[in-house]
Amino acid sequence: MPERKPRGVLIAGNWKMNHGTAATGAFFSELSKIRLSAGGTSSISAGRLRARAFPPMISLQAALDGAKIVGFPLEIGAQNAHWEKSGAFTGEVSGPMLAEIGVQCVLVGHSERRQYFGETDETAQKRAESLLGQGFQVIFCFGETRQERESGRTFDVLKRQLTVGLGASEGKIAPYLDGRLVLAYEPVWAIGTGLTATPEQAEEAHQMTRKFLWDQFGMEPAGRTSILYGGSVTPENADSLLSRANIDGALVGGASLKPAGFAALLEAGARALA
Repeated sequence: MPERKPRGVLIAGNWKMNHGTAATGAFFSELSKIRLSAGGTSSISAGRLRARAFPPMISLQAALDGAKIVGFPLEIGAQNAHWEKSGAFTGEVSGPMLAEIGVQCVLVGHSERRQYFGETDETAQKRAESLLGQGFQVIFCFGETRQERESGRTFDVLKRQLTVGLGASEGKIAPYLDGRLVLAYEPVWAIGTGLTATPEQAEEAHQMTRKFLWDQFGMEPAGRTSILYGGSVTPENADSLLSRANIDGALVGGASLKPAGFAALLEAGARALA
């Protein structure tokens, strides 16, 4: 019988511009008091269920310290990083700076970076390639707007973003499709709006993404690359989303800001593996 969720489940909390250092310390203090179920604990111990949190840059050190007191492995990542290792880039943070404090994972191409700060498919590709080359794990975000979905262009948009963002035609990302690169499908119309793609809509987009990987890079890379869903995920809808075969976890915003909510999402991840 094939293993359920062969890629495991990853629950990633994107805190966005929330939780300064004091709030971050309080978050981990409270989370350390929460005991996961036997299923949750065993899934994490076996490495089948993984937990990550992406706090604001100013709170990274507090999060790294706080993760040490939690009763299970919890990785800390950065919400963005520049593709250059140093230089005259005011307001940016480099990979070596993150590595120096122990951060090993970075979000790339989030829709809010695209919407508000000029991120493009091309700059997202440069970040992803550079950071993967530096040894980071990368969660690469992509997704369509409401207008693009309503005009029937969803798959065309996703294919473009993946083709350019992953440098598919040049094979730039291919060497890193060994588990270090995670994709996160986040329909822009469902982020922070309270709207959520139905499990059927999400699975359809994930299937299309898996097929794209297969066509571009082959069966094995497509089979081992995790694809997360992001878009108003909550403890209430997580079970229905994570039950789908090609949904390997969730990139969660607001629902990850409270320790009880984050723990509940981890429990949903454990149930998806049962």
